[in-house]
Amino acid sequence: MTASRKMVALGLAVLLLFTAGCSRDIAGAAKRDPVEPGTAVTEDGYGIVIGFPEAPVRIEVFTEPQCPHCADLQADFGADFERYVDMGQLAVTYRPVTFFDQDGNDHSARVSNAMFLAAGPGTSAPDFQNFVEQLWAQQDSPEAPSNAALAKLATDSGIGGERAGEISAGSEAVDTAEMTALNTEFLWEIDPLDAGTPTVYDLVNDEKLDIYDDNWLAKLLSSV
Repeated sequence: MTASRKMVALGLAVLLLFTAGCSRDIAGAAKRDPVEPGTAVTEDGYGIVIGFPEAPVRIEVFTEPQCPHCADLQADFGADFERYVDMGQLAVTYRPVTFFDQDGNDHSARVSNAMFLAAGPGTSAPDFQNFVEQLWAQQDSPEAPSNAALAKLATDSGIGGERAGEISAGSEAVDTAEMTALNTEFLWEIDPLDAGTPTVYDLVNDEKLDIYDDNWLAKLLSSV
C-alpha cells in the first residue's frame, strides 16, 4: 500500500471511530452488536465507509452506477455485505466513479451524489447497504433516476428524514468530477493494467481480490 493510501485508511478509521462512538472485540461465534454500525464519508471526501472501524475484514469497492458487472456484484453479494457489516465482521468503503456518464447522461453522477447525501451520522450501515443494492438494481431504466425516485429508494431502504429530503431536493454533496479523478487514481495504484469496475481491494492484506471466484467473500471471512 502506498503512503497516500495508508494515510487515507488511517484517517478513515479515526473518522469512523468518532462516528460510531464505540469499540468492540470480536471473538467466538458471530453476534449482532447492540450498537448499530454506522456510515461516514472518508477523510479525503470521496469514499463512503459503512461498518465499525475495527472490523477484522475491511474492503474498498470501486464501483460505477451504470456498470452491469457492478450490479451483478450487488445482486450476488450485497445481502452478504449487509449481514456481515451488521455483525461487525466487515467494513466496506464505497468509492464511486462516473466512467459511463457522457453526452448529457448524468445517471452515475446523480446516484453517486445521492449516496453521499445519504451517508453520515444517523444512517445505519445496513440501511445504507440496502440503499446501494436498490440503486444498482435500477440500471434498466432508460433515463437517469429523478431526485424524487432516488429519495423514494432511500426512504424505502430505511434512510428518511432530512437526508431523504436533501436527496429529493437535489442538494449537492460531492463534486463528482473530482471524486472520479481521485478514485480513479486509487484504482490505478491498485492495478494499472486493469483499472476497471468493479474492483474490490482488501485493505487489511493490501491486495486486489478475485471477485470472480464465487467463494471470495467466504474465504476472506473464514479467519474471523
